[in-house]
Amino acid sequence: MAVGRRKVLQVIAGTGAIAAANAVPVRAARAAKTAPPDALGMLYDTTLCIGCKACVSACREANDLQPSWDEERLHHAPLDLNGRTKNVIKLYKEGDRMSFFKAQCMHCVDPACASACMLGSLHKDEVTGIVTYDASYCVGCRYCMMACPFNVAKFEYEKRAPKIVKCELCRHRFGGAQLASTGGFSRFATGHGPACCEVCPRGAVIYGKRTELLQEAKRRIEANPGRYYQDKVYGEADAGGTQVLYLSHVPFDKISLPDIGSQGVPHVAYTIQEGLYRGFVAPVALYGVLGLVMLRNRKKGGAAAPEAQKGGRRE
Repeated sequence: MAVGRRKVLQVIAGTGAIAAANAVPVRAARAAKTAPPDALGMLYDTTLCIGCKACVSACREANDLQPSWDEERLHHAPLDLNGRTKNVIKLYKEGDRMSFFKAQCMHCVDPACASACMLGSLHKDEVTGIVTYDASYCVGCRYCMMACPFNVAKFEYEKRAPKIVKCELCRHRFGGAQLASTGGFSRFATGHGPACCEVCPRGAVIYGKRTELLQEAKRRIEANPGRYYQDKVYGEADAGGTQVLYLSHVPFDKISLPDIGSQGVPHVAYTIQEGLYRGFVAPVALYGVLGLVMLRNRKKGGAAAPEAQKGGRRE
């Protein structure tokens, strides 16, 4: 008996109804996370960036990364984040509108990469909130790369013992320094902060406590009416909040910052999972749909086999 498209759609619709019935009302599988009180971060302002890429070179030197050469091997000029690049400046241009923008790890308040990491190689520091990486626990599954909504984590494909490469706010340069309030922002009393922030000639990217950076971003918006897109600080709530914040004069999606809502990816995933699997009714229905699809494909394959044999091998 053939399995028609209508029958499959009916089962799928029934499955959706069952899942919805089990998901509403549903208690969240996990509480939404918040940034630590002393969470560190960066604020990047597109209106101040001149695209000099001093931050890119400083990042490479501070993290002892191999250069990504241009075609003529004259300049360290990575086009995107990769296994040798933790920070990159890109250009958005459309008609008479343009903007430089900086890409690096967002250090999410609820990081999807850490949630996807099976052995905890990626984890969020409880004090600074920095999403750190420990290669000794990494098995190279690259689930973190698939989970990250910002496409940040990269893999050293060319190495025999590859690692995941991503910005860690130059935490190795802190030297155990304690935060001290100087000049209105928290700075490290000894040691250094992120190299990209130290070399920026325009102050387009600055670092400090996330709470203070948010205040500074909102101060700039208030002091410069109409200068910024939607008078919004990207990362204040986006994706559950990030510790790298953005101010932009062009739409955020134009500079690779997607509109993904105010909940963290792990929080959404776990909530859907609990609703879908509640009572184990929905999985049974889903397996039913999968069985119907497999049966239909098998019947199609069986009917096509004799025809293929008549004509011999097909290229």
